[in-house]
Amino acid sequence: MAEKDTLLEVKDLKMHFPIGGKGLFGGKQQYIYAVDGVNFTIKKGETLGLVGESGCGKSTTARAVAQLYRPTGGSVNLAGKELTRLNAKDLIAARKNMQMVFQDPYASLNPRMTSGDIIAEPMKIYARKGLVAMTHKEIDERVEQLMERVGLSRFFRNRYPHEFSGGQRQRIGIARALALRPELMLCDEPVSALDVSIQAQILNLFKDLQDEFGLTYLFIAHDLAVIQYISTRVAVMYLGIIAEISGSADLYKKPLHPYTQALLSAAPIPDPAIEKERKRIILTGDVPSPDKQRPGCYFYDRCWKRMDKCKAERPQLKEAEPGHEVACFLYHD
Repeated sequence: MAEKDTLLEVKDLKMHFPIGGKGLFGGKQQYIYAVDGVNFTIKKGETLGLVGESGCGKSTTARAVAQLYRPTGGSVNLAGKELTRLNAKDLIAARKNMQMVFQDPYASLNPRMTSGDIIAEPMKIYARKGLVAMTHKEIDERVEQLMERVGLSRFFRNRYPHEFSGGQRQRIGIARALALRPELMLCDEPVSALDVSIQAQILNLFKDLQDEFGLTYLFIAHDLAVIQYISTRVAVMYLGIIAEISGSADLYKKPLHPYTQALLSAAPIPDPAIEKERKRIILTGDVPSPDKQRPGCYFYDRCWKRMDKCKAERPQLKEAEPGHEVACFLYHD
């Protein structure tokens, strides 16, 4: 059972996608092991940043947490409710407390609906189902309040998505996610499609909304600077598993897992003197294919610190230092 101050608890989450058929002669079904045993918790009011290379399973993890994909295995406990065991009706009710902001503001909004209707839609759906008590007037008032709160004029409520810029569209998506007053927001690379100057505005908006409404975020990004700025804690993902998880400042100051060290060494530092002197870690080999499970460490083929034990046994997340967990035998007793 999760602690009282824990809002989301994910245990051994797995998302395996079947590929192809079983073959002409009934061969074994093959799978893409997109997420293969992920564990983390998020406390109320904090931001857990999830970072890693493209294709490592970050977005799939968020969709499995939201039950947009029904997980192959594991548990997702949100505010004391085990989401993986809920039927469709109860899951709709539980989703009121968990909303998502998607990566592409161009694809995540219905082009045939006005901005006001897009923001109002979740409230209207839940009102029809009797899950929120709101009149049409109250819904209209909240739409205007939300638009103003995210930096859009309420007079834009009758405009369509194509009449807005990318940053404005993302603000509409954020307002829609706030409509049902959720505790948890799953943010799937919400600034990666935006210009750098607009990214800063949207990140500051997320921070302001968190302070104002007591929101909790699972914030996904591949940009290390974005994750460092927005996150309370950071989880580093590699090939469907969590390699390391720690407080943001601690992880950037002292990364423990070899993959995290390589990842951070690739990020540029704005100080020319430090940038010139620091040592880059160049990984050799290719990222293994996610269509095979391995008995050992998933990073074995590319790790310059590997041991014989790493090939035969998969390291689990363990606390190497207070509040700093790492899946690496270098730090296990």
